[in-house]
Amino acid sequence: MPLEPGPLIDDQFADINRYWDHRHKMLAAKILPGEFYVTGSGELISTVLGSCVAACVRDRVNGIGGMNHFMLPHVDTYEGSLPNKLLSVAGRYGNVAMERLINCILTHGGQRHRLEFKIFGGARVLDIDSEVGQRNILFISEYLRIENFETEAKDLGGSLPRKLNYFPVTGKVMVRKLRRIKGSTLGDREARYSQALSTTRTGNDVTLFNG
Repeated sequence: MPLEPGPLIDDQFADINRYWDHRHKMLAAKILPGEFYVTGSGELISTVLGSCVAACVRDRVNGIGGMNHFMLPHVDTYEGSLPNKLLSVAGRYGNVAMERLINCILTHGGQRHRLEFKIFGGARVLDIDSEVGQRNILFISEYLRIENFETEAKDLGGSLPRKLNYFPVTGKVMVRKLRRIKGSTLGDREARYSQALSTTRTGNDVTLFNG
């Protein structure tokens, strides 16, 4: 019989959609653009990506891990090549998304030197800005390089959306490419998300722990 969702690792995830996944016969959490989730109780984490990127991060030893789902805001002066561009104006939101995920894992028993990173997304699916996926790819790649984190696995770019299922306890990621349908819910959702980012200023007031 399906189990009720167990205790959250952190109260900040109270609004995340958690449910029983009948196919995998386990509890699951589904995250949307701008969200992240961390678990230490054997749940799977799922999302659907278009132009956005997701980082799947876990402590290899204790299995505490999580996933984020984010997009960089549009910047008119973006040049597409300079790391300082990616890690300044355009990178603020991505930095916050990465640091909140990593810090939550470290706060709940993870160790920085044991972290494993897998990255996905950045497809070219938004007609409103054909380069947003590539900007997201450049950002996440440069962020991990500067922070001295190695990438264990990645599936980036292309023109098709992806569905991810991530199992932090084992580190397994299941990736399924989806058909690109014009006017789809995913495209509409990412377009709204992109518009919201362009009108919302997000400061980087998060400091990465060194634990």
